[in-house]
Amino acid sequence: MKIALIGYGKMGKMIEQIALDRGHEIVSIIDIDNQEDFDSPAFASADVAIEFTAPQAAYGNYLKAWGKGVKVVSGSTGWMTEHGNEVRKACSEGGKTLFWASNFSIGVAIFSAVNRYLAKIMNQFPQYDVEMEETHHVHKLDHPSGTAITLAEEIVENIDRKEAWKEDTTDKKYLRVDHIRRGEVPGIHTIRYDSDADLITITHDAHSRKGFALGAVLAAEYTKEHQGLLTISDMFKF
Repeated sequence: MKIALIGYGKMGKMIEQIALDRGHEIVSIIDIDNQEDFDSPAFASADVAIEFTAPQAAYGNYLKAWGKGVKVVSGSTGWMTEHGNEVRKACSEGGKTLFWASNFSIGVAIFSAVNRYLAKIMNQFPQYDVEMEETHHVHKLDHPSGTAITLAEEIVENIDRKEAWKEDTTDKKYLRVDHIRRGEVPGIHTIRYDSDADLITITHDAHSRKGFALGAVLAAEYTKEHQGLLTISDMFKF
């Protein structure tokens, strides 16, 4: 498969190595200093572009890739509120393809499935209050993480006593989501169900970014053969 990379930071470099190890070809690498390469024949030859950039750049990158007939896999967060409807319309009516996920880790996909199942069970037991905590490296300025938001939305969807999620709240009608920034932590997400009698805790602790990078390449392999607005639940049927 021919892959283009949009964004060439730590994640982009790790994706490149995993893609090459899996027998794929990197035909174009686009970063801040060579945006003109979107118009190159090399980029247009890609089956899929894998995009990890910034919230303010992501949507524009999708448009540029789609304009060249290239499908996109993206892990960029923060663009959905402003451009979500446009992206959904482009994929449902305009024939474009985007595989988007807040986290591409296979482990997180499994963790998410466990989270949904546990929330459905705990909806029956109001004596348990639920809260979440996410920890990331000090370079991550946004909070909570995209993964934490996805997990929180899954909990709120399945637990009737929680209206929404919020940071820094003591109001029990909201799911409290806390964040910690320290060291070079790739990502830790912990969900706690606490009662007077006991505590139930589930945690996903990433050892490195390698799991995210592998998942992105697996998503590109899936996207090559599929169309529309895709996500982890399409690729993994839990």
